[in-house]
Amino acid sequence: MIFIKNKIVASMSLLRILSGIIEFTAALLMLKFNTVERALQINSVLAMVGPVVLVLVTTLGLIGIADKISALNFIIIGAGVALILLGTKL
Repeated sequence: MIFIKNKIVASMSLLRILSGIIEFTAALLMLKFNTVERALQINSVLAMVGPVVLVLVTTLGLIGIADKISALNFIIIGAGVALILLGTKL
């Protein structure tokens, strides 16, 4: 059994589990509809879910370590996330 010591880690994990369930459900829906057009539509929705989960999990992580890192490190991490999002959209 897993003992949860940190609520932020638990929240981050639950968001990732939820994201995985959404991805798995989308894959099943693609198989159910069995058309390329519908699969692309479902994939388009997933393209919005991924970045939202990334930002939410990163935000929770930053909240968890807020007292341990400097303001400059916050800016660097935020810039890194922004660059990841920008890089995947181009």
